[in-house]
Amino acid sequence: MSLAASQHGIVTMQQALSIGMTRKVVGHRVSTRRWEPVHPGVYRVAGTPATWRGDLVAACLAAPGPGTASHRSAAQLWGLPGGSERVIEITCRRWRRARLPRLVVHESGVLDDADLAVRDGIPCMTVERTLLSLGAVRPSAVVEMALDAALQRKLTSIEQLQRLLKRLGRPGRDGAGVLRRLVELHAGQSGLTESAMETRLKQLLRRRGLPPPEFQYEVRFGNRFVARVDAAYPECRLAIEYDSYEHHTGRAALVRDSRRRNALTGIGWSVISVTAADIANGGNHVIAMIRATRDRFGVTEP
Repeated sequence: MSLAASQHGIVTMQQALSIGMTRKVVGHRVSTRRWEPVHPGVYRVAGTPATWRGDLVAACLAAPGPGTASHRSAAQLWGLPGGSERVIEITCRRWRRARLPRLVVHESGVLDDADLAVRDGIPCMTVERTLLSLGAVRPSAVVEMALDAALQRKLTSIEQLQRLLKRLGRPGRDGAGVLRRLVELHAGQSGLTESAMETRLKQLLRRRGLPPPEFQYEVRFGNRFVARVDAAYPECRLAIEYDSYEHHTGRAALVRDSRRRNALTGIGWSVISVTAADIANGGNHVIAMIRATRDRFGVTEP
């Protein structure tokens, strides 16, 4: 049936009754294994593969009242860091308290239409509410990666998040303090990071007491465009480039990167390359080079 196909192979008793089936017909389909029970009153159509998305739909439909994918499951649907398919995570107004494998249920008295969306045919929280809930189950560093990814992909904006926090960010609400702090930090940031590793670079600089650089900065010489760099401290003509194995291997990449560095150094800029290993190991030599360059230009730390 087309309804089940739109719901990853899942259908409910109530949906079947609404299209003219009877309980007897539904019971026959279950007894003949044409429908497989997943939750009370929720079934998977035979032949439909059991998938994470199907299980997520089933959990949402099993919830009394509106049930919606949230927290790690919603982040996974939106393609944000911090998402996971290892759990089925939903939010509803109340739950029957049954313990089921992989299922994590959160209860909330605040599930307004403004907080609900549909992603891949699955009811889920909006990006803004997802980021708020993610702060309750993931470390702040991971939530920041999700926030940066959402902003970079224009899934949300700082203004939308500020409105959400004004509406739902009361003291004591799980995740509100984490998201509020990250939104405030963005007020002092110029430009957006374009990858999770660039966010980790930002976090490293912040931990070591350096001010945030300008991300995705366009270096110009007079009116001539020279290069766009991952991060920069323009006041001391310092560019910071994150070197990933994926984007910086092969002859073409080597030639491209060499030309960029030559163009930058040719107009008096310094270039520091940072790798994932540098960040994982604390980045001591990277921090030392940044501080040395800033000292040379007489730039004092805020």
